[in-house]
Amino acid sequence: MATSTYTALRRTSLPALLLCTAAVLTACGDERPGAAGAPTARDDGTATSPGDSPSASTGASPYVEPGVIDGAPHNRENNAYRRPGEMSASGHTDARAEAARMEPVLKRLWKAGKWDPDSVRAELVGKLGYKDLERMSGSAELHGGELRVQAMHGETEDGLTPEGALIGLYVGDDACVTAHIQKSDYEAQANGRFPETGCITPPTGH
Repeated sequence: MATSTYTALRRTSLPALLLCTAAVLTACGDERPGAAGAPTARDDGTATSPGDSPSASTGASPYVEPGVIDGAPHNRENNAYRRPGEMSASGHTDARAEAARMEPVLKRLWKAGKWDPDSVRAELVGKLGYKDLERMSGSAELHGGELRVQAMHGETEDGLTPEGALIGLYVGDDACVTAHIQKSDYEAQANGRFPETGCITPPTGH
């Protein structure tokens, strides 16, 4: 009796074992590269998990220009006009010296509450001896001492020009003093020339 029972169990277990083995082999073949949770191979042969993929980021552009903080494509090209050119060592030295001359005049004007372009222009030309570009003939050669003073960029909420003045002084062949004065503050700094606006700070946008 025991022998017949063992023989019956053996005949029943063999097909079941074969079925289990086939199921395991089939399940192993289901894991494919790129499936959820499965690592994929890079071109260099190293593995990467799904979290390493650029598509796993929250909508960020896959292309980010060098030096761009916000990741906006072509940001550097679009804002090239706002980057001043290079200065020679001597130009930088001379521009810093002129900025130091200009600052006390701007400070007096600021304390007196005079920051309109006409008052600023008259004071800088009269006190420091700069050449007023508004009164010069249209010469393309600006080698130093030429001054431009103009209204601030933009408009207020009422559609008016903001109070204050933008100042640009040409120093040598490649340097500037770029300055401004307004109700809140004043500043004069040395920098190179801007591609489109010379020694005046360019407006934002283009």
